[in-house]
Amino acid sequence: MRRFHRVRRTLNYVNLSTPLGLLVVRLGRATRAPGPDGLILAYGYRIPFPIAGAFTVGNVVLTRREEGSLGEDLLRHEGRHASQYMACAGLPMLPLYVVAAAVSVVICGDLASWNVFERLANLEDGNYTRKSPWWFRSKSS
Repeated sequence: MRRFHRVRRTLNYVNLSTPLGLLVVRLGRATRAPGPDGLILAYGYRIPFPIAGAFTVGNVVLTRREEGSLGEDLLRHEGRHASQYMACAGLPMLPLYVVAAAVSVVICGDLASWNVFERLANLEDGNYTRKSPWWFRSKSS
């Protein structure tokens, strides 16, 4: 594991985002497995919120999918979110993400296309599509 990933793993434990992620794993009755770059993968998450193929809390990547079903691109995307938790000092990432998702909805009508966190994590790696802002869309007669 690279030094950066060791630092990220440590800081995300200290800033309490990874412990919160582990609590979410337990509440969602998911199965944990070690992942790449210091990530913890949690498969079989059972709570219907949030609506996403996978989501990250600290260094914990949760999904409703079966073990081994996360592709390299999606893991890279979720790893970038783990780094964002580190950069946002942990738990402040949660309300900041909600605000960014709301801004994206206002701009283009979906939660990800103009969400700064999703854009910085590479939308395409997260299986999101880029949508134009509403003011650039052509109007059909």
